[in-house]
Amino acid sequence: MKTVWLPAMMFFLMAGAAFSVDEPKLKEGLWSIHTESIDQPGNKKTTSDRSLCRSHEYDARIEQMGKDAAAKCKTIHESTSGGKRDAELECTVAGTVIHTKAATTLTGDTAAHSETHTTYTPPVAGMAEAAMIMDQKYVGACPAGMDPGDSMSADGKIVKGRKR
Repeated sequence: MKTVWLPAMMFFLMAGAAFSVDEPKLKEGLWSIHTESIDQPGNKKTTSDRSLCRSHEYDARIEQMGKDAAAKCKTIHESTSGGKRDAELECTVAGTVIHTKAATTLTGDTAAHSETHTTYTPPVAGMAEAAMIMDQKYVGACPAGMDPGDSMSADGKIVKGRKR
């Protein structure tokens, strides 16, 4: 199992409503998400494209999940300024120290870009570090049959989100 849950949670924590009250909430509707990751050792590259139906309620729920996960970690650095948020966290999970640095930039309420670098000491399933770049862009209204939290793969298959 690929262990990138912390970088992903960091992104959602940072790209959701976690920005200052002066920043706009991300627009509700369908968002395209392009993700590139590189795992080390071995320079294993993975790219994926999917779409996500989001609402302010969904974003708040994901943000809370990120805060809950981060509450078990040590915050080393955190800053927000002009649509950009930087954070550095360190967590220990099952004896592995997970050190994550993340930067997220919002472009208004219709685009977000994040870059995350994570190290695992000792490595998890052979992975010592991972880098992830994620670009999200607002596409329009969610199509019929998609609710907030539902995602769509590049081939059009819809995966229903878990209701919490």
